[in-house]
Amino acid sequence: MRRSTLVGIAAGAVVITAGTAALAVGLSSSDHGPPGSDVGVASTPLPADGADAPQLDAAELATSFLDEWVDDGRVVRHDEGGDTVSEGQAYGLFAAVIADDEKQFDEIWSWTQDELVRGDGLMAWRWDDGAVVDDEPASDADLDAARALILAGDRFGRDDLRQDGIDLATVIADRMTVVTERGRILLPGLWAAEREPYAYNPSYASPVAYEVLATATGDPRWDELDAGSAAVTAEILEATDLPPDWAQVHADGLIEPMPGPLGEGDPVQYAFDAPRLMLRYAESCTASDVALAALPLATLDREQRLSSRLDLGGGALTDEESAFGYTARAATAYASGDSVAATIDLERAAQLAAEYPTYYGDAWVMLSTAMLTDDTLGGCGTRAA
Repeated sequence: MRRSTLVGIAAGAVVITAGTAALAVGLSSSDHGPPGSDVGVASTPLPADGADAPQLDAAELATSFLDEWVDDGRVVRHDEGGDTVSEGQAYGLFAAVIADDEKQFDEIWSWTQDELVRGDGLMAWRWDDGAVVDDEPASDADLDAARALILAGDRFGRDDLRQDGIDLATVIADRMTVVTERGRILLPGLWAAEREPYAYNPSYASPVAYEVLATATGDPRWDELDAGSAAVTAEILEATDLPPDWAQVHADGLIEPMPGPLGEGDPVQYAFDAPRLMLRYAESCTASDVALAALPLATLDREQRLSSRLDLGGGALTDEESAFGYTARAATAYASGDSVAATIDLERAAQLAAEYPTYYGDAWVMLSTAMLTDDTLGGCGTRAA
């Protein structure tokens, strides 16, 4: 029985009480930037179209991502009008690490420094048509970039990259974290520090990033973030069948799923943010984190065909599917110990991405394969290999 209780569903918000426990061809990410910007596993068969299943090689997928989506160091969202977001630059840095491509890493980081890095060291969220059009930083992008820089410094023997990662990590800890009764949590951006309750994106929390940065910096705040994020994640996953794209956390620890970063926009849903939570926790080297990633499996595995948008009880909100959704279900299967089911869903995701390429789908097929099958990103993906 679930330990936490749900109280009231009003205006799409479910309150978690503290102290209790058709193919989406054009879809990529919902815009992740600041507000105003924008156990018994049923194996899932591949699409019955006769096509051979793609090979799941993280390095090959990373090289393909770099070839298809990176232009002179800029990760271009061709399917989103040709703009660039800080999240994409971080994914590009990850791809270069996975592909062991130091030259591409330098080009991506150089472009990012020239075009997106602000005076305070954080990255502006969105660039379009030659200039920054939204200067607000997004903490998932900065966190991923800092992790990538530390990993690249180690992989390429580069103290300069490692120091850049440490410097970025320090700014994140200084400016985009806050302490609540649940512990220290990561805010989605600087704007979220301006008021309480604090806007919170569950999918931004990354146990592996916290561990990599804690080791590199020696800053105890990263261990605090790890513990606080795990507490919030556990409360959410024990109270609802699926995590929400957005939530808010009160200073006293009360957690509420929300329809958007400011309680506006899309309904409360599991769509193009929340699935990353399972991927980020499944790659962890900590057993309790992996156990959290396994919790949504029963809900996600009710149907072989997975809708790209679900309510928090697992009900479909659209007939469309996406490659991204299958990577998250692969993570829950992997976390439950079923590497066969996980591989089947990764293959399904790769096939969908190959047939209908999108920046976001391609990025997460590449990242999920690395997270769940090898250790190049600092996690424990080889555990079930």
